[in-house]
Amino acid sequence: MINIPFNKPFLTGRETEYIRQAVEFGKLSGNGEFTQRCQNYFEQRYGFGRCLLTTSCTDALEMAALLCQLEPGDEVIVPSYTFVSTALAFVRVGAKVVFADSCTNNPNLDTEALEALVTPRTKVIVPVHYAGVACDMDAVMNVARCHNLMVVEDAAQAIDSYYKGRPLGSIGHLAAFSFHETKNIIAGEGGMLVINDPALVARAEIIWEKGTNRAEFFRGEANKYGWVDIGSSFLPSELTAAFLWAQIEQLGAIQARRQALWQHYSERLAPLAASGQFELPTIPDYATNNAHMFYLVCHSLDERSNLIARLKAAGVLAVFHYLCLHRSPYYASHHDGRPLPNCDRYEDCLVRLPMYYELTFDDIDFICKNCANHDL
Repeated sequence: MINIPFNKPFLTGRETEYIRQAVEFGKLSGNGEFTQRCQNYFEQRYGFGRCLLTTSCTDALEMAALLCQLEPGDEVIVPSYTFVSTALAFVRVGAKVVFADSCTNNPNLDTEALEALVTPRTKVIVPVHYAGVACDMDAVMNVARCHNLMVVEDAAQAIDSYYKGRPLGSIGHLAAFSFHETKNIIAGEGGMLVINDPALVARAEIIWEKGTNRAEFFRGEANKYGWVDIGSSFLPSELTAAFLWAQIEQLGAIQARRQALWQHYSERLAPLAASGQFELPTIPDYATNNAHMFYLVCHSLDERSNLIARLKAAGVLAVFHYLCLHRSPYYASHHDGRPLPNCDRYEDCLVRLPMYYELTFDDIDFICKNCANHDL
């Protein structure tokens, strides 16, 4: 029996109140009062460009792929150790994904090998800020500037996290965030596209509104609206935005709690890591930690499997994470055959421990006690 789940969605207590208010406002279909509140908050707090709520981070990435105006055969550099949506969004518009390996000391894209992946067909780089910890964005942006490439930050896990003092999601031309129930702040499902390049804003709004200039019309900037471009139904309902607003109001408290839990994990597990049982997460000097996730890296697949089984027997649900996309059934035949050893290692060895607002320090003490491999 699982007594400590991997995740438990946190409710601030005002979600249903704001959903009721949205119903009373009489506009449920999106881009109403709560949508505007959420978007304005992110623009003002983090200095993002135009923010557009979406029904998921996948939708935000798909919007980004459309805005990049890719043609069949154009190449997009994506880390292999990531969720399928990072690559899928670009494959759907006909691009070829070129997979990058991870770093040796964290699962983020290996920027030292980035330049070698660029060809005359490369159009976009998609750095993924794994566990909310920043990629080396100076390195990414330098390569992008040198080769006139677009950068789309996959910041699904990276709300309220920074690179050299700059909020993640504010650095690339575009960025995508997630508000899935496993993230720091949630809307059940939900996401957001950030458009930092002003030249892309007008078209982003059109794509967001099913290929119409409806947003422009409702601002009084056009006397009618119609079909002017490609797009889809990316805009979430006001009920989703109302739920998210309740979370946003408590972002500071949520982050403080999660960071305290993360730090307790780190302190309790440090002796086991020092004894060589596993590796703890590495936070580069240029990055902050938004406490999205606490993970361990074991030495082998067998050790990882034994750890997960040991925790499950104690009533704790710990889980592994991504299966490398370069070896996936769908896309393996398109990979160029380069070995990506660090991605493979994280696939086999990384384990995520429970992390959610209502987790207690006693829970963490119990989890850490059961992480100890008594055979060592």
